[in-house]
Amino acid sequence: MRQFLLVFFLLFMVNGFAQTTTLPIDKLWRGNFSPERLESIRSLSNGYQYTVLDLDYRAKSSKIIIHNYADGGEGVVLIDSEKSAKIPFFRGYAFSKDENLLLLETETKAIYRRSKEAMYWVYDRKSEGISLIFDQPVQEPKFSPDGNNVAFVYKRNLYVKDLIKQSIVQITFDGDHQTINGTTDWVYEEEFGFVRAFDWNASSTKIAFMRFDETDVPNFSMDIYGAELYQYPYEFRYPKAGEENAKVSMHLFDLKKGTTTEILFQGEKPYYIPRFEFTPEENILSVQTINRHQNHLKLWSINTAINVSSIILEEQDAAYVDVHDNLTFLKDNSFLWTSDKSGFNHIYHYSASGKLIRQITKGQWEVTRFIKFSEKTREIYYSSVEKSSIGRGVYAIKINGRGKRALTSGKGYSGANFSADASYFIQSYSDVNTPPVYRMKKTKDTTTVRVLLNNNKLKETLAEFKLPVKEFSTLNINGEELNLWMIKPNNFDPNKKYPLLMFQYSGPGSQEVTNRWSDERTLWHKSIANKGYIIACVDGRGTGFKGAAFKKVTYMNLAKLEAIDQIDSARKLGELPFIDAKRIGIWGWSFGGLMAAHCLLTGNHVFSMAIAVAPVTNWRFYDTIYTERFMRTPQENPEGYDLNSPINYADQLEGKFLIIHGSGDDNVHVQNTMRMVEALVQADKQFDWMIYPDRDHGIYGGNTRNHLFQKMTNFIIDNL
Repeated sequence: MRQFLLVFFLLFMVNGFAQTTTLPIDKLWRGNFSPERLESIRSLSNGYQYTVLDLDYRAKSSKIIIHNYADGGEGVVLIDSEKSAKIPFFRGYAFSKDENLLLLETETKAIYRRSKEAMYWVYDRKSEGISLIFDQPVQEPKFSPDGNNVAFVYKRNLYVKDLIKQSIVQITFDGDHQTINGTTDWVYEEEFGFVRAFDWNASSTKIAFMRFDETDVPNFSMDIYGAELYQYPYEFRYPKAGEENAKVSMHLFDLKKGTTTEILFQGEKPYYIPRFEFTPEENILSVQTINRHQNHLKLWSINTAINVSSIILEEQDAAYVDVHDNLTFLKDNSFLWTSDKSGFNHIYHYSASGKLIRQITKGQWEVTRFIKFSEKTREIYYSSVEKSSIGRGVYAIKINGRGKRALTSGKGYSGANFSADASYFIQSYSDVNTPPVYRMKKTKDTTTVRVLLNNNKLKETLAEFKLPVKEFSTLNINGEELNLWMIKPNNFDPNKKYPLLMFQYSGPGSQEVTNRWSDERTLWHKSIANKGYIIACVDGRGTGFKGAAFKKVTYMNLAKLEAIDQIDSARKLGELPFIDAKRIGIWGWSFGGLMAAHCLLTGNHVFSMAIAVAPVTNWRFYDTIYTERFMRTPQENPEGYDLNSPINYADQLEGKFLIIHGSGDDNVHVQNTMRMVEALVQADKQFDWMIYPDRDHGIYGGNTRNHLFQKMTNFIIDNL
């Protein structure tokens, strides 16, 4: 009996130990291991205060708290929904220019990736009054600079509410199933990355807005299965590669006259308008246009008082020109701009007429983010990969190109949020072993004022599971030094041979190999590694932050060189003494899903298993703006489309293959998987697949994400 109890006790101890050192995959997607972050930081115009949003989703309460940069403390609560019955639970906020009014976002409902509609309230800090701007959900409200009006979009029409008179004026009346005013269409939202398509001028007297005519854009339809007796079709305009895009035009509404006029472009009809904004000068509108091939961008200056336009800058490239958000106008109407025309992305200063004043940053490294220009210090603040292509450092440089200085150490991955007068900045820092840390710093001498948030609790929690660490190195593949990370089991034995699972994304300008804190997917990778696998990721040609030539070499043959690099990397890793070269798998999501499928099929001599989540399987099925930027149209480049689409290699399947998709994916349509499945069936190839009903490109909601990763875990264990 004593022996039985001893055995029972030892088993209990072993099981108990295993439970505390094995990461529970089913809890990964519930937020248990997500780091805390400072949400919605807004620097106030006084320069010495900032606000943060404090949300409690369980209690359905929200607060906006004002803090001092210099001394911190508890902060002063500006708005607290829990203590005022008239203030609803809100998830977002925006100040008017004078910061007396706030827009509070409630009852938010997502439309697509970036678009949403919500109920919006205007809160007056002086009177503490609050009122709805409209009695129905609206899109993209924005205060006029003087704070007297707010413009918004309702059912594809543009409106203006006078906040003093509490009256509403409808500006457009033709918004319907094929005409959009003031917001973008699906493909602009997804690929040019913006939704609000209107802007106020500096004097609050005019609104410039875009109109989309989708008459000739083909409809895409997908069934929504829901919970009712019958499913129903959901239709939206989606231009696939080579098909018709919406016809866009720009218009100007004059609030005083109550008139709308079309903005002219010297007789040109712009094909795409990826960016526009009013400059500090009330009548000067800045508009960027780009051709369908996206290799010729024009920056226009439009005098809206007389409707006269002129081109002040042009960017051309043999491949494509990147669209960015770094255009910044200074008080003298000169402007800052970023470009990779030198071979690396750098900052340039131009006069108001478009004459180059100087290239401000230089070197064989890239500016990754333009952060801010300070009129007070005459400094530009930016982040770059100057110290390491897998990290980020924050720097300051005078507008004359002198006095460059590092504001962060250059180690790990740093970002910065500056005060209005740039005297302070909040540094966000993480590295592969350090969850996000937020520090208040003085810009002048970079001294740390205090630590705002450190996530030490998360670090302690994860330490209990004895997870392995990422190791960084490079691989010399096809004449390039490719960045690599690798995860080995925490009980790694160099004398054993392990199966290798490769993860990648590989899309143009992307980056997966970074020295920063990652998300739950990385924790999942570590848990898989501890089951006896090596996990590795290689950023091949076409990925970002190593210069234009490295990124744009894949032009016209998207996925060709990327797949070659993954196949050759797998082969080289398979030569390592601890890798079993006969057991190499690959997985990815979206572009990474396409790559996983393409590598398995065209590299069947190297890969024995692949998982493709939400993959493009035929480039002809994807949208115009993205696909044509890198491939031109299928009419111009049919071989580029067909030779680099995995659907055309279904007969080459030899390994184990799992394909996963959400049936409600508005981005990469489930059509891609259905057609791939049909090709595999007709080629008499066995495979596994999973469809998640009504889930979009992210495949989440309820228990969905947990189910998906458990399915992948099981597939890896059973087949690799």
